[in-house]
Amino acid sequence: MDSESFYQRVCRIVSEIPAGRVMTYGQVAFYAGKPRAARLVGHALHAAPPGLPCHRVVRRSGELAPEHVFGGPESQRALLEREGVAFLPGGRIDMEKHLWRD
Repeated sequence: MDSESFYQRVCRIVSEIPAGRVMTYGQVAFYAGKPRAARLVGHALHAAPPGLPCHRVVRRSGELAPEHVFGGPESQRALLEREGVAFLPGGRIDMEKHLWRD
């Protein structure tokens, strides 16, 4: 049996997202073994260690995280843009181009 906790799996998965790519909270939950726990992924990322690229996890619509996360959407957007992530005119991420699937 896998002794890795859900939190540890979330951190491992997020650490593997390449720069310039994003995953959704739901994808991370699925790969962490709890497909219906997207909200729990958000809680896990809130407690994540410094240096984990949590900014690469976004809503399935391509919208950025809420105001209270990453210093707000502007900070998250700046981090993603530095990695080459493109945004559509409405401010959402171009998910067809940047969604990471392994």
